[in-house]
Amino acid sequence: MKRHASLITLGFAALLLFPRIVVGQKTSFDFDNTADFSTFRTYAWREGTPAGEHFLDRRIVSAIDSQLAAKGLKQSDERPDIFVLYHLALGTRKSVSGFGTGSGPFGWHGGLDTLDARMYEIPVGGLVIDVVNASKRELVWRGVGIDEIDVNAKPEKRDKAISTAVQRILRNYPPKSAR
Repeated sequence: MKRHASLITLGFAALLLFPRIVVGQKTSFDFDNTADFSTFRTYAWREGTPAGEHFLDRRIVSAIDSQLAAKGLKQSDERPDIFVLYHLALGTRKSVSGFGTGSGPFGWHGGLDTLDARMYEIPVGGLVIDVVNASKRELVWRGVGIDEIDVNAKPEKRDKAISTAVQRILRNYPPKSAR
């Protein structure tokens, strides 16, 4: 009976972890539906809120440049159609995990005999990419991505993670329902 209860508990734990594995990075976007995105062919960088960490900022700029080039935009500091900038926020979120044991088939029917609860701080990052109409100086598109950060990742894994994050954020640029 204890083995059966252990398997059921393990199954519940797996179900609780499954959404995190499937969901991954959360992204969203918004845009000015009056903007004519088809006229935007060139861009220049403007400073937003960088991390202030040289390698991280270079990875983000490189990933955004790559994605914009794949969408047909060319970087040009001379009379660009749009300005691109990014904002990065780093922080932590708290997560509590616990496991209780007690009498009864699932550990809760007769009350808890023991409870093992732990709080974890999980590093998270939020990346915002803004596109500004250069002639009007108005924000026309914003993409946001939020995800956990692996602070122990090797440089190659960081490159891939940032590239993937930027690709997911910019997948809706230009917006399909724009003019």
